[in-house]
Amino acid sequence: MTQIKIRRCEEADWPAVWPLLRTTFEAGDTYAFSPQSTEAEIHAVWMVAPRATYVVRRGDAGDGPVLGTYFIKPNQPGLGSHVCNCGYVVAPEAQGQGLASAMCEHSQREALAMGFSAMQFNLVVSTNERAVRLWKRLGFEVVGILPKAFQHLKLGLVDAFVMFKVLG
Repeated sequence: MTQIKIRRCEEADWPAVWPLLRTTFEAGDTYAFSPQSTEAEIHAVWMVAPRATYVVRRGDAGDGPVLGTYFIKPNQPGLGSHVCNCGYVVAPEAQGQGLASAMCEHSQREALAMGFSAMQFNLVVSTNERAVRLWKRLGFEVVGILPKAFQHLKLGLVDAFVMFKVLG
């Protein structure tokens, strides 16, 4: 894996993060966000609403190109707030280099430090086989199947998984 630094995302990172998210969401094969989502809508979801957002940049100083990003937030309010939810995006040119794994492992450490006791992924698209394999390898289990819950832009309606892991 290339030298990377995972650090808190700052507003100054947004101009480099937004094109990565836009490209990912426009593909319509891994995230439920509308491919027509505006920059303002995604900024609110990715930068404002989460407890924390992180960026992965090339180089020891973390000032190189953006290779990935993730957020962490409570999955539910109140009595469900001890379980967190995360979303991860890796730049197309950086896929297959271990970045998603590094971000997920980092997010689990951060989640524990924030007081979360479990992590849940609410909508893992079943056809995203690389992600499903990775999450299973990192200890997540499929705890639910949502039949035809995702409108894949190329494949039509496909199943989605709810995946869960107790932390610590």
